[in-house]
Amino acid sequence: MENERMGDADSGNATYSGMPKKGSKKKLIVIIIVIIAVAGVLFFMKGKFIAASVNGSFISRASVIRELEKKSGKDLLNVLITQKLIMQAADEQDITVTDEEIAAKVKEVESQIAAQGGKLEEVLAAQGMTLDTLHEQLVIQMRVEKLIGDKVTVTDEEVAAYIKDNKVKLEKGKEADIKARIKEQLRGGKMNQEASALVESLRTKANITYYGNYGK
Repeated sequence: MENERMGDADSGNATYSGMPKKGSKKKLIVIIIVIIAVAGVLFFMKGKFIAASVNGSFISRASVIRELEKKSGKDLLNVLITQKLIMQAADEQDITVTDEEIAAKVKEVESQIAAQGGKLEEVLAAQGMTLDTLHEQLVIQMRVEKLIGDKVTVTDEEVAAYIKDNKVKLEKGKEADIKARIKEQLRGGKMNQEASALVESLRTKANITYYGNYGK
């Protein structure tokens, strides 16, 4: 009898030890929930990690970035460095660009494109740009203009010399418009020269350190 009771007890212990404890169940549930959550995040954010799939085989965004870095990474980095230097120089002089100024410039660009029979959205798409990237470029451009604007002037004598040297014909009734366009063209040329000089000066004074492959 005693042996039977002991056997029953042993059997009972064996059955009990085979069942998961309550704490283990909770941990298992938590792990399953985490796995499902991570899988869901990866599914909805796959565009952040995957650039394309070819017959079910994925091409990661990291591989695209690596190829771009091989081909033009240093050039692109230098563009970003230049932009950073311009923004820093503008900040030091409290030079800002308002939303109203950006909106006015966008409207001006849109009008110029429309005058040539085009649409702003189509032109941006053809260049791989969006309205947001246009805004970013305009902010930098307008900050540069404010940094060097007082150094750039175009006189009537320069306009007259340009008309004479290039034998520009002034259509009757449109003389003022033609001269205004020439003046703006000359101003743009001078702005580019001053902008180049500004960037060169900023780079010379800046402490720029390259890391990784960019330092080679």
